[in-house]
Amino acid sequence: MTRQPSSMESFGVCIISLILLLMLTKNLSSNALGDSIKDEEGLKEDQNEMENSLSNNDEMRGMKDDDWQMVQKKGNQFVVNDKPFYVNGFNTYWLMVFAADESTRGKVTEVFKQASSVGMTVCRTWAFNDGQWRALQKSPSVYDEEVFKALDFVVSEAKKYKIRLILSLANNWEAYGGKAQYVKWGNAAGLNLTSDDDFYSHPTLRSYYKAHVKTVLNRVNTFTNITYKEDPTIFAWELMNEPRCTSDPTGDKLQDWIQEMAFHVKKIDPKHLVEVGVEGFYGPSTPQRTQLNPNTYATQVGTDFIRNHLVLGVDFASVHMYPDSWISQQIADTHIPFVKSWMEAHIEDAERYLGMPVVFAEFGVSSKDPGYNSSYRDTVISTVYSTILNSTKKGGSGAGSLLWQFFPDGTDNMDDGYAIVLSKSPSTSSIIQLQSTRLALFNSLCNTKCNWGCKKKKLLEEILYHDEL
Repeated sequence: MTRQPSSMESFGVCIISLILLLMLTKNLSSNALGDSIKDEEGLKEDQNEMENSLSNNDEMRGMKDDDWQMVQKKGNQFVVNDKPFYVNGFNTYWLMVFAADESTRGKVTEVFKQASSVGMTVCRTWAFNDGQWRALQKSPSVYDEEVFKALDFVVSEAKKYKIRLILSLANNWEAYGGKAQYVKWGNAAGLNLTSDDDFYSHPTLRSYYKAHVKTVLNRVNTFTNITYKEDPTIFAWELMNEPRCTSDPTGDKLQDWIQEMAFHVKKIDPKHLVEVGVEGFYGPSTPQRTQLNPNTYATQVGTDFIRNHLVLGVDFASVHMYPDSWISQQIADTHIPFVKSWMEAHIEDAERYLGMPVVFAEFGVSSKDPGYNSSYRDTVISTVYSTILNSTKKGGSGAGSLLWQFFPDGTDNMDDGYAIVLSKSPSTSSIIQLQSTRLALFNSLCNTKCNWGCKKKKLLEEILYHDEL
């Protein structure tokens, strides 16, 4: 049987064709390159070297299994096999629950297949469901094996489509159990707990969480026979989705929890990256930055962006962006400059104070917002992507972004208003694929052992950032 090319290989071929077409276009060679390449012979030489690099590069055509290595951090960049790994990705939180039911399991495959078709390489999803319908953890340290097998399937299926996973280990919110469920378990065990924030401070609840972490990290995948803590498919562990501790605006209680849990994760699994999962609000440790917060309440939720990410064991920073939730639900032009300034501030802080990459791990626009239209959503997405690229071309800390959220057809019942369905959003799909193309090219050609002369680096920059692309 003739082997059909994979979606990643097809995507790589598209990239190569696009780049070579642009490079050979008379307009680009005569105008965009300008004075950087003055003679036709030099241009041809550079084009030939570029073509050879592209045609021989595994990552552009679909990474071989032997090259499926752990993502690591090197300064303020992610690297894989000593090459930069800039992220264009997405969130789909419900994958484990859908995989637990044979009637919906195929949707998990569809998510990865469609995401791969537009070049996305990282998915953030939940590795928790506590005490709820189809719970993974039915009670402290008691698990539903069938649901765990569903998570196994998610991990194994992601690898088939060369998509890496950020797995979040708990929730601040009540959806899928969250810290409130841990408090319920504690009270059922005879504790006298009065606040959901006791999750962060009570030793029994801390022990429940740490046991869950240990169980997940040591899980042996029933599809691949690979232990989670040894699996390169997992990009990183996230301590919690959007942790907040409003009972302690000083941030001390949450900070202590982050320190203990980051150490706990690293002790079990020193190979994978760790991130906290905070939204990026500035706190008491940096009063000069709090004016950048979207509202005054954000300063009172117990998080502290810079302080939280100075913890030993935390490898990269996370930031979320929801101006339609934080500033005003009504769609407004003022949201766009907020997104840009919010990103630039966190990129600057990641470079200046943290020395680590920053991922904008959730962003989107709800179709339920008054005044919503798809053109506005495209503008927001393009703003995020261009801000990442502006950091990328300078070697900055802006390491990538994850859309909230990516859905296949037929999952409307899960839509919170933010769902992006490619078949219904051709313009958005094109924007996503263009960003993937740019980052894939950069990841492929700009490795840390690059010996190109200035001429070749300039050519790459023109290809990556030229307006016509």
